[in-house]
Amino acid sequence: MNYKAIIVDDEKELRTYLKRMLAETWPQLEICGEASNGKEALKMVDAFAPHIAFLDIKMPGLSGLDVAENIASICRIVFITAFDQFAVEAFEREAVDYLVKPVTKERLLQTINRLKKQLQSSPEPPTDLTQIITQVLATLQENKNADQYMQWIKTQHKESVRLIPVEEVDYFQAGDKYTLVITAQGEALIKKSIKELSQELDPQKFWQIHRGTIVNVSKIENVGRSFTGRGILKLKNRSDTLTVSRQYLHLFKQM
Repeated sequence: MNYKAIIVDDEKELRTYLKRMLAETWPQLEICGEASNGKEALKMVDAFAPHIAFLDIKMPGLSGLDVAENIASICRIVFITAFDQFAVEAFEREAVDYLVKPVTKERLLQTINRLKKQLQSSPEPPTDLTQIITQVLATLQENKNADQYMQWIKTQHKESVRLIPVEEVDYFQAGDKYTLVITAQGEALIKKSIKELSQELDPQKFWQIHRGTIVNVSKIENVGRSFTGRGILKLKNRSDTLTVSRQYLHLFKQM
């Protein structure tokens, strides 16, 4: 029997990436639709009655969990998330699976093998799936601040999207039109401004030290002063130094 699936993610690049990965690992699976938001997803489920829905959890408007509540009686669900904390205990049950971004081929193969076994035993989703989704929603509501801050940086890498965990970033440096993301592995460019990043990153872990620089606090080795009164910041395992503007020197009084 040939099975049908839809992919729901507000990032087109990530939909394309997952579709390509599924074509390699499960070529018999028919991707009958792609949706960029929850409303589109609900329409596709009504139109195509897919056996599987790959749902991004965080989307504007209706989230993946909201969609799942509405379609749990129609198809099996695989949640896609960039946040490990979303992989709560309920996701580990046989009725529902999850993939953490960036999705690896090995993890996707595990999910595919599980789905094939489930579908062969019963094409219909389990009757308690709606209840499981409700439990997941309740758990996430209790921990609604867990995903408050950015956890991944999305960068363009050749023809695909590369996801960099924020804890791997040494610092962000503003450029003319882009912001430079500096890690131990190299550099990447993103379109987010320093102002946007300062609002989306955890202020306990990332400090703005200059109008064009945000640094990962865990990467700081020491800070000194220049003859002009500015701070000179040295990072661990890096030869380059960063300038700390006078207005941000107060951050280092506690260090």
